[in-house]
Amino acid sequence: MSRIVVIGAGIAGLAVAGLLSRDGHEVTVLEKNASTGGRAGRVTKDGFHFDAGPSWYLMPRVFDHFFRMMGTTTEEQLDLVDLDPGYRVFRENHAQGRADAVTVRPGRQRAIRLFESIEPGAGARLARYLDSAQDSGTMAERYFLYNPYTRLSSLTSAEVLRSLPRLLPLLTQRLDAFAGRRFRAPVLRQILGYPAVFLGTDPRRAPSLYHLMSALDLDDGVRYPRGGFWSIVERIEALAVAAGTSIRTEATATRIRVARGGRRHRATGVEWTDADGVRHVTAADVVVSAADLYHTETTLLPPALQTYPERWWRRRVSGPGAVLVMLGVRGSLDALPHHSLFFTADWDANFDAIFGRSPAVPSPASVYVCRPSATDDSVAPPGHENLFVLIPVPADPAIGGGGSDGGGSPAVERAADAAIDLIATWAGIPDLRDRIVVRETTGPSDFETGFHSWRGGMLGPAHILSQSAMFRAGNASRRVDGLIYAGGTATPGVGVPMCLISAELVLKRLRGDHSSGPLPEPSPQRAEAC
Repeated sequence: MSRIVVIGAGIAGLAVAGLLSRDGHEVTVLEKNASTGGRAGRVTKDGFHFDAGPSWYLMPRVFDHFFRMMGTTTEEQLDLVDLDPGYRVFRENHAQGRADAVTVRPGRQRAIRLFESIEPGAGARLARYLDSAQDSGTMAERYFLYNPYTRLSSLTSAEVLRSLPRLLPLLTQRLDAFAGRRFRAPVLRQILGYPAVFLGTDPRRAPSLYHLMSALDLDDGVRYPRGGFWSIVERIEALAVAAGTSIRTEATATRIRVARGGRRHRATGVEWTDADGVRHVTAADVVVSAADLYHTETTLLPPALQTYPERWWRRRVSGPGAVLVMLGVRGSLDALPHHSLFFTADWDANFDAIFGRSPAVPSPASVYVCRPSATDDSVAPPGHENLFVLIPVPADPAIGGGGSDGGGSPAVERAADAAIDLIATWAGIPDLRDRIVVRETTGPSDFETGFHSWRGGMLGPAHILSQSAMFRAGNASRRVDGLIYAGGTATPGVGVPMCLISAELVLKRLRGDHSSGPLPEPSPQRAEAC
């Protein structure tokens, strides 16, 4: 048994703590904020409960595997609802002054019929596209996502070598071009390209291997956990605590303690301050930082012990920043399903504004809208609706932070106003602004101060080829033994499922497991005994 300190109680930190506690270690989690959850937090006001981060339940097999590793099941922990429709796309139509709406229903056959109705011949091409996406997803899960990349042999299996003729073009061709060669209709190309934003990148730069994301919604369907993503945080935290984890909130890590042992340095604990500013030290045999990797490396370690120093980050590409708008709305909003995507016609201009050489808040901006009250009556008072609006913007803290009732920075509130007006016009809700009774916003500087996010980004380094899989920052310090990393800024990457996988990579490191796929799950009898 080792004494382990985990820095950060977001999804990754809580998942790490749970897995390591179940494995027999003594685990303490230090969280700087007053509540757990990190980017998957919750904002509550006047009877409205807003998920303040992730809201799209993808990669269900990852959740299933994690919960089984914790000795339980997804069914026991979450109340999942299948969404129908999965989502709706509103695409800008200059001629009409509103938008064309395309509704995506669950299931492959429905998706095939939809594509065929928009572009003759596209249905058959989509079937082949989804077959390829499923194959790519299987390969990714088996050989890349759960891989700690500690043994070259994990990448030289017979199946990987046989697949190289197919995999190499998927790595070198870009997602936008890959979809564009198969489909002409702009809205279809946008449906297939937009998942790149969930990976923190521009579809014109994302490897086409990430077309595997399309299988997650068009093939597998979209689900929602009642209570929102906060219910996932609650369950993972409860499982960790039940396994023996100790969690301290308002505990700000200020330094990772390191001692020299022979030729190597080793982590020996964490210095932290409590809410009153009192300094503490918690000794450890292993330190796991689930905080933003940039902050961990450049603030919590001295320069001589940084694997990823400031100069390394200057060569990295950030994912987008975000303006988040949480709205409590009086009356119904039936024009909006649970999930909606609002796409501008000038796709390239949007991404140029976010990722280009002269970054600026896009105008107009493509936005994502979640209306969880369409499915869950616990997230809004009776007779009201809950809206979460995500506006991708450049990763730039200078854009400012949010506030209540229009009290954020001018740039953040202008972006929020523009998004509200766009939704009202395109979805045909002319009185939307007049019906807003609660308004909360978040901007890039809030991500920087609240989560120590590199450049105020929403997600972390973008998933371009040079920042994906084995090319992404690894899960262990190369200069300090016993210092391991978890979370979206390290391998395997961004998103709640990836954070769960990163927790398992930590477990693999401590067990000395070099395998490329998911760990064997405990048998039901063994899990019950644990």
